[in-house]
Amino acid sequence: MISFANTTSYSSRACYSGVAEFSVYTASEARSRGAGTLAMNALMEAAEEAGFWKLVARVFVENKPSRKLLLTLGFREVGIHEKHARLDGVWRDVVVIERLLAANL
Repeated sequence: MISFANTTSYSSRACYSGVAEFSVYTASEARSRGAGTLAMNALMEAAEEAGFWKLVARVFVENKPSRKLLLTLGFREVGIHEKHARLDGVWRDVVVIERLLAANL
């Protein structure tokens, strides 16, 4: 696998039915070659076609490559959740990222 992006349900509440949480991953040997951009562009197109109006994610603060990728694709950083995840016994802060999908507004 080179790269993938996927969505999951943001909430079961009807008022959030057009919001999807997403993640993107690119294998280390394929990074900085456009694979993540291709995966995210395909995801955004599919999300718009499916009727979503917003994509959201949480990215570890120190994950600068992912943050840079998403900013170049029109996402914005909304804020930081402190001590939001615990990985290998260590608390991790995450940046909340979102993008409106204009076709469905």
